[in-house]
Amino acid sequence: MKQWRTFRFPPLIEGAPLEPMAAAEVQASAADGFRQGMDAGYREGYDSGEAAGRDAGYQAGVALGRAEGMAAARAETLAGLETLGAPLESAIEQLRQLCRDYQAAQRDEVVDLVAKVARQVIRCELALKPAQILDLVEETLAALPQDAHSQGEVEVLLNPEECQRIQELAPERAARWKLIADDALAPGECRVRAASSEADAGCQQRLKHCMDSLREQLQTEPS
Repeated sequence: MKQWRTFRFPPLIEGAPLEPMAAAEVQASAADGFRQGMDAGYREGYDSGEAAGRDAGYQAGVALGRAEGMAAARAETLAGLETLGAPLESAIEQLRQLCRDYQAAQRDEVVDLVAKVARQVIRCELALKPAQILDLVEETLAALPQDAHSQGEVEVLLNPEECQRIQELAPERAARWKLIADDALAPGECRVRAASSEADAGCQQRLKHCMDSLREQLQTEPS
């Protein structure tokens, strides 16, 4: 759309009266000077405004380009770091899993060692005092319902060698129950049979329970 400018009447020349022709020339010259001044002022203002606008636009474009470039560079750098860090994260997780497996293996070795030592101790104790297995029989009977062994004779199945030694070393205690030699039972093992129930009173079953509790406790402890 075409821009229109406000028309300004040229200034009147004040002073002594002139001849009509001279007055017209002076008036025309004054009008030309006025128009030239207006045009020069307009061009100067236009050029100045254009330069200022160009400079402001340039500065704004530079700032915007710098911000966009930094954002793009940051995003590219982060993406690169994620790509580079993925194998490292995987390696760290594998190392953690290796540590967990190693600690679990250590716990199992500790439990196995404790179990082996406990078996040796039990074996030595029973070899020296075989009648101690009757204590396990009494504990087992105490855990059973009263009516399970109040009627009828209680049978105690033992390893043949231990059964003979108990009858020889502790005949009074052995007489309280019916001791039966059982070739299927290993040393330290014992089964109790009452009128309506049967229970395992051997050492292995008790040792297994203790080892399971120990293993569970080690697994719940913080690493």
